[in-house]
Amino acid sequence: MTALLPNITVPGSTAVLLATTDCPFNLTAAAQAGLSSGQSLAPLCTLCCCGFLNRTLAVVFMVSLAFAIVVGNVVTLTVFVQTRQSRTPQGYLKVSLAIADMMVGVLVVPFSVYTEISLMVTNNPPIWYQGSSTSPASTSSLGGLVSPWQPCMLIGPVFAGCTFVSISTIFLMTLERSVAILRPLHKDALVTRRRTLLLILLSWAASFLLALAPLIFSSNFTLEYNECSRMCNYTPLLFRSQLPPDANILLLFPAFDFTLLGGTLAVNIVSFTSIRRYSRKRKLLSEGSLSDGGGGGGGGGGCPHRPSFSDIKAAKTIGILTFAFTASFSPIAVFVLGNVVGYTWCNFSFFAFWILTGNSCCNVIIYSVRDHRFRKGVTLLFQRDRSPPHGEKT
Repeated sequence: MTALLPNITVPGSTAVLLATTDCPFNLTAAAQAGLSSGQSLAPLCTLCCCGFLNRTLAVVFMVSLAFAIVVGNVVTLTVFVQTRQSRTPQGYLKVSLAIADMMVGVLVVPFSVYTEISLMVTNNPPIWYQGSSTSPASTSSLGGLVSPWQPCMLIGPVFAGCTFVSISTIFLMTLERSVAILRPLHKDALVTRRRTLLLILLSWAASFLLALAPLIFSSNFTLEYNECSRMCNYTPLLFRSQLPPDANILLLFPAFDFTLLGGTLAVNIVSFTSIRRYSRKRKLLSEGSLSDGGGGGGGGGGCPHRPSFSDIKAAKTIGILTFAFTASFSPIAVFVLGNVVGYTWCNFSFFAFWILTGNSCCNVIIYSVRDHRFRKGVTLLFQRDRSPPHGEKT
């Protein structure tokens, strides 16, 4: 069975400048080199990656994941919107995070399901598959050739933008909690609803602008569906087997990701250090080992003002959110490093991308375990249609 090597693709959320392999041709580059449109499409990955059983299991997993993402985030949005106690800056940030996660479950995952089913059912790939390299071009009224529209030009930036929104929102949630822990008396003055909504809008605009940056500032990139990751990935157009000279623009993606994740980790360390000092001082006061005079002010290295128990618990919840996102992000980082040194990990790329995608349904689980108000809201949501028996009698 003839096959091309995997096309050189760049992850939508962690794109880096990839090193060329022994045969660094993707289908787009082959088309530019003169590949005829009538030639049959060669598979982009091995049989163990793209076999019928493998595709079937992948589709079942994708459908289950899409259902979990949509249902979980719909419940999250409903609870936060209908609960008055959630109409706070922290609640708005959680709503923003839930919307970004739900967009992944509504647009990104179903598109991969549709593409995989099309590749299994039909012998020929969809007309748009792999862009202009395999799809027949139609003739326009002006006499030029027009390639079919590539849906990945929409799905790819959506996935990348939503990933950036998730990272930036978690960073903003961490900052909000740090203010509540370190400056509890100034929290209401510094963190207002208006400022929070403005920061949310800026994070969405900046995230999607960054996701579109390779397409806006360069004409040497496209988006194609990759059979290894089962995702729409950024693909540099190769010229004589060489990467374009402006491929460095892709380094904006990992720079943004790692900068925000590093900043989030640093802020969490400062907040949890303050919480630990406060908890230590409180324990010493309860044991009588520390006088009230030493614990009332800022002496002893503690907080000048005591944060509330709810603020401390919310900070710990956001710390768990950060840990979960970082853990789901780590396989992508490993995959990127492997590509940089010249390895092509087809099967691992699938797990790396979809572990990150699976994080979109983790937040509702964390809220359910850590937030008693959220659990109460979910209980009221599902019991709303059930009227109490004594209510019917009255």
